[in-house]
Formats: sequence, structure tokens, C-alpha cells
Amino acid sequence: MINVAMLSYWHVHAKDYTKQVQARPECRIAAVWDELPERGRAAAETLGVPFYDSLEALLSNPEIDAVVVDAPSNLHEEVMVAAAQAGKHIFTEKVLAVTTAEADRIIEAVQQSGKSFMISLPRLTDASNVYIKETIESGILGRITLVRARLAHNGALPNDQSDNGWLPAHFYNKEQCGGGALIDLGCHPMYLAHYFLGMPETVSAQFGYVTGREVEDNAVVTLKYADGALAIVEAGFASMFSPFTIEVYGTEGCLLLDDHAIRLRSTRLGLGTQDGWITPVKLPAAPERPLNQWVDHILHGTPTTISIKHGRVLTQLMEAANRAAAEGITVAINS
Repeated sequence: MINVAMLSYWHVHAKDYTKQVQARPECRIAAVWDELPERGRAAAETLGVPFYDSLEALLSNPEIDAVVVDAPSNLHEEVMVAAAQAGKHIFTEKVLAVTTAEADRIIEAVQQSGKSFMISLPRLTDASNVYIKETIESGILGRITLVRARLAHNGALPNDQSDNGWLPAHFYNKEQCGGGALIDLGCHPMYLAHYFLGMPETVSAQFGYVTGREVEDNAVVTLKYADGALAIVEAGFASMFSPFTIEVYGTEGCLLLDDHAIRLRSTRLGLGTQDGWITPVKLPAAPERPLNQWVDHILHGTPTTISIKHGRVLTQLMEAANRAAAEGITVAINS
């Protein structure tokens, strides 16, 4: 049995991870810590487990095997380094850290611990995105010229229940989050752009502040590659009815994804008079979701498809985009 401690309920996905842990019969939630004691005590009471107001005391408990980190992003280094040094397996919400320097200190502590680590980058385990990756690598689309990935919602817009939208107020706290729509929602199209095309040479960005918050609620990032390809990453908290979309353009074809419906057209499909848009009949097998990969790795040593290095790359790209937007410059990744 893996005894898991929930470290904070700051993030909106913390309750989802609680359910995912509970869904594994080999796991049990054994404790809760939260940087806001009142919130943590309420969660612990609901779960029927002890609440610790001291992170050090919780991590020193030898009966705790693993932790799920949903603390504010600016606390990730402090929390995860302490957990790694205490010999705990770690599952964390993205981003790994706000800065690359912080990410590197987390990586060093995790590697020294020898324990299992997983960062939640769930769209790397979607069959549709695996299909897009395989299609790009197959050459059917020719030389890739542009990838566009967009993820946005209406979380910052007024609704019938609240003039402030449905996102929690602390999601607009720049110190805690390290940014706004880009570092939250934009994480997904950002790591997908890297998954499809690799590391860019340069990053540029523009941020918008539609609802007047401290952090951006509208963001566009451009990644430029050595071979001339471009990737456009878009994210927003102020878009109504915005579908998740991916567009891949190449010299021989085009692939479009809109809320998981895929269309493909290419000169290399050999369809002759039937040439036109097609939809794949079968998608490839998808990897297990991140939390299940983590548990299986702890129990059985099975390989994972998402590594801590993916987390570092995401932090590096986010840090570059934030700097590019703040300073109005193009940031070279090797800098």
C-alpha cells in the first residue's frame, strides 16, 4: 500500500488528483498539508485523515511514502526539494517551477533521492496528440512549416454566479502563479509544440490584459526553429466557446484537430481522384495517464513516458516567453 500525502489544495486540479489516487486500490490518502491551514483542515476532515500544519513534520513521518504537490507554483522548489530530501515519491501539477534555476534545484534533489517523480502533462498521453506526432514523423505532411496550438476558456469573464468569473482569485496572483493564462493553460500547447517540433531557437511573446487583472488573460507566443519552422502557442482566460485546436502545416499536407476531431490532407496519401480531407479510422494506443504511470513506476518499476526533463523544458520555455513579453524582445533559448 502506498501512503500518499496531499500537499496543498491551492490548485483547481487538486481534488481531481485526490480522486485519481483514491481510484487506485494500491494507494490511500494518509495526510494533508496546506500553506493555508483552514483550507487544509477542511480537506483533511472531508477525507478523514490527519492534517499537518508543519510540512517538515509531515515529511518526517516514515509512514508517508509519496506526495502529490498542488501548492502555489512559487512554492514548488521549497516543497519538492524538501519532499525529495525526505525520500518521498513526488507527483506534481505543472509547472515544475517558475524559473529554470528553481527547476534545476528540484531536479538535483529528485535525482539524489532516487525516488519516482512525475509531472502532470496529460496531453502527452492523449491518443490524438500521439497520432499527430506520428504523422509528423512519418513525412506525410512533408517538411513542417508551422504548428499552431490554442487552449483558452472563459474563466476570467463574468457569469451568472460571479462578476469575477469561475477561476479562483489566486489564479490572478502573479507572485504565486508566476504569470496568468500562459503559465496555466498555455502550458499545454507549449509542451505540445515542443513534443511535435523540439526545442526552438528563439521565443517572442505578446500578452493582453482584457479583464484588467495583474496577470495576462490573453497570450500569444511564437517559437522559431533553425529550419525555418514556426510554432504559435495561444492561451486565454477571456474567450467564450474557444475549442482546443491544433493546426500542423507542411510542404505536402495539413492536419487539423478541433476538440479531438482530426482531419488530414496530403499529396503523399496516393488517393488519386479520391484526394481530399480524411479522418483517421483508428488512433494509436495512448500511454497511461500521468498519475497512473507514476503509481505503476513506484510499484513495478515500469517505464514512464513523461520525465522530469519535460518539466524543465516547459519551465525554460515559459520563463523565456514571460521575459520576451515583459521586455518586448526576442529571447534566444541558449541564453
